[in-house]
Amino acid sequence: MSVAVGLGLMEFPFARASEFWRWIDLCEQGGIDSFWQTDRVVSRQPILECMTAIAAVAGRTRRLKFGVNVISVALRDPVLVAKQCATIDVLSEGRLLPGFGIGSPLAPEWKALGIDTKTRGRRTDEGLDIIRRLWREESVDFEGKYYHLSGAAIAPRPVQPDLPMWIGGSSEAAIRRTARIGTGWQAGAELPEEAGRVVAAIKAAAAESGRRIDPDHYGAAFPFRFGSATDSAVTAAMEAYVKRTGRDPRRYFAIGNAETILERIAQYVDAGLSKFILRPVGADGEDVLVQTRKLIETVLPLVADRWPRGAKPAA
Repeated sequence: MSVAVGLGLMEFPFARASEFWRWIDLCEQGGIDSFWQTDRVVSRQPILECMTAIAAVAGRTRRLKFGVNVISVALRDPVLVAKQCATIDVLSEGRLLPGFGIGSPLAPEWKALGIDTKTRGRRTDEGLDIIRRLWREESVDFEGKYYHLSGAAIAPRPVQPDLPMWIGGSSEAAIRRTARIGTGWQAGAELPEEAGRVVAAIKAAAAESGRRIDPDHYGAAFPFRFGSATDSAVTAAMEAYVKRTGRDPRRYFAIGNAETILERIAQYVDAGLSKFILRPVGADGEDVLVQTRKLIETVLPLVADRWPRGAKPAA
């Protein structure tokens, strides 16, 4: 087991593609574990399409892992998702870390695409069953409420013999879904104590169904910035967060110095989570590069010292 720090993006803060690739190169060379793109199809703000983005990153890098936090299965055709994941995993030689969820009911896609939010859970469960089977089986027949398949198959299948399927969400349904089919769980906006309760609930539910999820396969995410809570970039990000989630951002954002960020990581580790998606809060692309460089230079060495590779997080 080991504590691993990845970086994530929601909006696209860069003025041009070359800035984005400078950032990805910095992550690749600086020891960042993984890159994560948020799934958003409909948006007035510039946001990259997630599957296209990680496919491009796969071609640019050789070490960096990547994933989506998380793919909203109910918005996408599950056969296409299975095929996209398999293709990216093959071409990246096994660096894909796919995460799946039902999507936020506040997301703009539901109204724009005319999808009833009440169907998200059932669509997701059917879609995940299809995706898992297509990754493993020669031919798939499926008869559900929303999806119908006859003799569906994909090739090549993923390089990873048991491609991970991390699940997002903290509802009772998400806990049951993770316990039933997940190989890991990825927190969203949950604070450490909330995330710890979800981890405990997943472990209990998995044990009841005769499954066990690797204790190293629980992840957390939070925004960070080297600076002050009064920085204009922080206030803007917090306002957007409140509008999107209705939550208080002050305990979620880690704003300060390297010790502030390290302590927030430690709070999640103590709650039983060891994989991280940190989102740099920056005014623009250049600021994001500066924030990322500071994280690499000051926080990653502290993480390596405090949690040497092979160390176990708290139960």
